[in-house]
Amino acid sequence: MTATLMDGKALALDVKDRLRNQVSRLKSQGVEPTLATILVGDNPASKTYLDIKHKAARDIGVKSVNYTLGPATTHAELTALISDLNSQSAVHGILLQLPLPAHLDAVYALAGISPEKDVDGLTPAYVNRLFYYKASLVPCTAKGIMALLHRYEVPISGAHVVVINRSMLVGRPLYQLLLGEDATVTVCHSKTRNLPEISRDADIVVTAVGRRPTFTLTADMVKEGAVVIDVAMNRVEGRMVGDADFEPVAAKASYITPVPGGVGPMTVAMLLENTVAATTNQVEALRPVEVPL
Repeated sequence: MTATLMDGKALALDVKDRLRNQVSRLKSQGVEPTLATILVGDNPASKTYLDIKHKAARDIGVKSVNYTLGPATTHAELTALISDLNSQSAVHGILLQLPLPAHLDAVYALAGISPEKDVDGLTPAYVNRLFYYKASLVPCTAKGIMALLHRYEVPISGAHVVVINRSMLVGRPLYQLLLGEDATVTVCHSKTRNLPEISRDADIVVTAVGRRPTFTLTADMVKEGAVVIDVAMNRVEGRMVGDADFEPVAAKASYITPVPGGVGPMTVAMLLENTVAATTNQVEALRPVEVPL
């Protein structure tokens, strides 16, 4: 068996085309969807990720503004900026780029973002909504993975899914989304015993470790015909690779995401989708309610 590549780049382009039309309609109503991002410190990877997000926003007509704070920024200074952005009706989405410098508490900072503007879906309020399947703004990577599974019509209901990640960005929200579509989900992590045995039982394996060569998803960890979603990004010998030992794993899998070109483009596309959805929700909330006479 040779796996079919799950082309996240192509799907992301389709999503952007749809969003571009929605943005045009909003602008025709006098609304300019606007995303505000906050970078604290000078993490080079964070700067690169934000550049990609801002370029993607411009490509579909979304206005984006970045606020850069120094590495010594205090909680009070960060929360003051977030509060100011919350109060600006012209700002529809707020993204706090993670990780933060070590002296700042990300949960505390995220809690200050208005849930209606939380385009990353990471505020405690939205985590709670996701738990009850009431969230309209879902963490972008998890949402992108689900979109890929749906595009390639991968059966989810009744499937055993092994997620090798327990972070708030990937593993935990993905667990809720998969469970909401009737999958049986096993979440694994660095302390999991017998990981190869567990992953070999999976119909779908989602791996997001990002610590090669310490961890590699090898062919003996995947059963014949499994679907492999590789979220990780590692630089090995000058090239970008995922967690999976790609060629041997692809020889056993039915579907697999490439790295790059798989989940990465979908994460950015889902951020844009959340921004447009947040804008639309805020516009709708301001419309006067017609009361029948």
